[in-house]
Amino acid sequence: MPRIDYAQVAPGAVKALYGLHAYSEKGAIEQKLSLLVVLRVSQINGCGFCVDMHTQELRKIGENQQRIDCLVAWSETDLYTPREQAAFKLAESMTLVSQTHVPDEVFDAAQTEFTDKELVDLAMTVVEINAWNRMAITFRRYPAHRDS
Repeated sequence: MPRIDYAQVAPGAVKALYGLHAYSEKGAIEQKLSLLVVLRVSQINGCGFCVDMHTQELRKIGENQQRIDCLVAWSETDLYTPREQAAFKLAESMTLVSQTHVPDEVFDAAQTEFTDKELVDLAMTVVEINAWNRMAITFRRYPAHRDS
């Protein structure tokens, strides 16, 4: 059961996060890659609400189900492009920043695939989804049950 309806209690906080979301959506990172990154971060964080939401969004834009299913083990497959792999490495390292401190080799690999603007936009997307994950997990926001 949800602990607090944070959107109702603090609408200004949610509005601020939606501002970051609006920036990310208009950023330099293509939609499919952005959604794959937010799904991967949500998997790492264990946010069921966001995993559910972003898998649905990926299916809606036509992403291949195998790529969605295998994202949790992306580094053990050949299903993802070098650009996607660099994005996942950076996103994972940022999400686990207290453990990784985003090493130079991860950043340098990302820099070979992304422009400086794209790197900033990718980083902001990772910052945004980490914030949403932390809110959903802390306040126990769960995915809606679907029949199918």
